[in-house]
Amino acid sequence: MKSRLNHFAVAPQLMQPMLYMEECLNTSGLEHSLIELVKLRLSQINGCAFCIHMHTHDARAQGESEDRLHLLNARRESSLYSERECAALA
Repeated sequence: MKSRLNHFAVAPQLMQPMLYMEECLNTSGLEHSLIELVKLRLSQINGCAFCIHMHTHDARAQGESEDRLHLLNARRESSLYSERECAALA
């Protein structure tokens, strides 16, 4: 995998909002599996291989199935996602 820019080293002040968002998400009451699916989908949209790899690993650690990970990009055509999950991923 190609090395990417280390955002924390280059512009740590710009990373503070992301760290705050993480804190808010972790205390939001949303299940971590749903949060990881959203992060994975955003990484797919952004085309970041590093983030896709990281969030796929994290989603698996939260108990996410391989089928759901593989079909995330086609979730609208799949019955594996709930209405709530589809709304969060929209």
